Amino acid sequence: MAQHARSIPRLHSAVAGSPFQGASAGDDIMVIDPWRDEPVHRLARGGADAVNAAVARAREAFLASRWESRATRAGWLLAAADAIAAAAPALTDLMVRAIGKPRRAAGFEVGRSAAFIRACAGAIHHLHGETVPLDGTPAGAGRFGFAERVPLGVVAAVTPFNAPANLLVQKVAPAIVTGNAVVVKPAPEGAAVALEIARLFAEAGLPAGLFSVVLGGAEEALALAAHPDVAVVTVTGGTAAGEALARAAGAKRFLGELGGNSPNIVCADADLPDAVARILPSAFEASGQQCISTQRIIVEEPLFDAFAEAFVEGARRLKAGDPDDPDTDLGPVVHARAADRICGMIDAAVADGARLLTGPDRRGCLIAPTVVSRAPQASVLVREEIFGPVAVLLPVPDVDAALALANDCEYGLQGACFTRSLDTAMRMSRELQVGSVWINEASRFRLDSYPFGGFGKSGTGREGVTYAMEECTTWKFTGMRLSAGR
Repeated sequence: MAQHARSIPRLHSAVAGSPFQGASAGDDIMVIDPWRDEPVHRLARGGADAVNAAVARAREAFLASRWESRATRAGWLLAAADAIAAAAPALTDLMVRAIGKPRRAAGFEVGRSAAFIRACAGAIHHLHGETVPLDGTPAGAGRFGFAERVPLGVVAAVTPFNAPANLLVQKVAPAIVTGNAVVVKPAPEGAAVALEIARLFAEAGLPAGLFSVVLGGAEEALALAAHPDVAVVTVTGGTAAGEALARAAGAKRFLGELGGNSPNIVCADADLPDAVARILPSAFEASGQQCISTQRIIVEEPLFDAFAEAFVEGARRLKAGDPDDPDTDLGPVVHARAADRICGMIDAAVADGARLLTGPDRRGCLIAPTVVSRAPQASVLVREEIFGPVAVLLPVPDVDAALALANDCEYGLQGACFTRSLDTAMRMSRELQVGSVWINEASRFRLDSYPFGGFGKSGTGREGVTYAMEECTTWKFTGMRLSAGR
């Protein structure tokens, strides 16, 4: 890292679309390219001043624009989606450099982000209110009521590094289209993407103040969550960070999409080649750095050896390396600290008796697809979220044992089961303790049309187009006495 700090771009918070000068350069956060091991840019911490300025401006913008029509708000989103789609090459480059995301996956993420924004623009026209019958009791006679969903005000969004465009717009678009203002505190590695998307929204016509970005770390995130003028806090990130933000938020509405430890159950009657083909990318694409990446693969014993052999063979065929290569399947993890943590978890499991079938073959921040077999139930690889390219194979005698093992976990975000039996599929739907269950599809598969969120340490609330829009609004009732003579 010979590049001198003065030649590295310095990024600033953007409040109401204008750069906000943060703390002194000595407090900067450096973002390192995890593949090249060289600085990409440095962030000026916004501190309390940037948080206060962004929230104050957001509150003003909300009050000024909350009566804009749905058509106007949808128009803002459609224009922003077009701008983001047009800027796909630049956004892709930022992700490749700052987080080591493979170019193919980064390009897909930008396209999905634009599609999500367009979906929110369309869905706002179907977010209906309702009439409320009041004459069910004598006191309600001669009275009429209706309820509508109204915006809450300023939405504070704390976003992670792993999908810096998609997980940002998952919060920004529902907030804006329902009439709110939003202040985003992105993970440092996703800051450049957040700033560029905010700029694109502004250039597309979004009024100043409705979308601001505050740079920094935990201090800025906690200050934003605790701010008295913030009405909603929405977070995607680790469970410990989410719990700290929930405490800071207090009585505010809190939406937390937090950690995961996704179980994928492979029953003895499963289509083996199909299960392997779907679980492989679910475990290893994005270097396993997604909350719904496959972690625990629970296989009925009659199929276990054949599955393990095919899965390891498939893992060895995946291309791990330069994220700028369009043929790369998985690049480096986000930074050296993450690589140290992941390899430490692998070593601990092997010391406890687990078998290492392939990997990790670490080179800097690059960890090859790693498959571990028969890790003890008390192992950190089984109990905790790995957030890396590691899959744990666990044999079980039957479906009962598979469900018991899958549910013996504090996380409950998304799970999967591979089976040809409708009865087994329906039992998984009922008994698997996760927010979403996929049958004959791996746990990393996600669509934006269904309610997405978890149980337990995986958080609270639900995302997805209409579900996130509901989280950004609340019911307001109006009642009328129709005749003074009754």
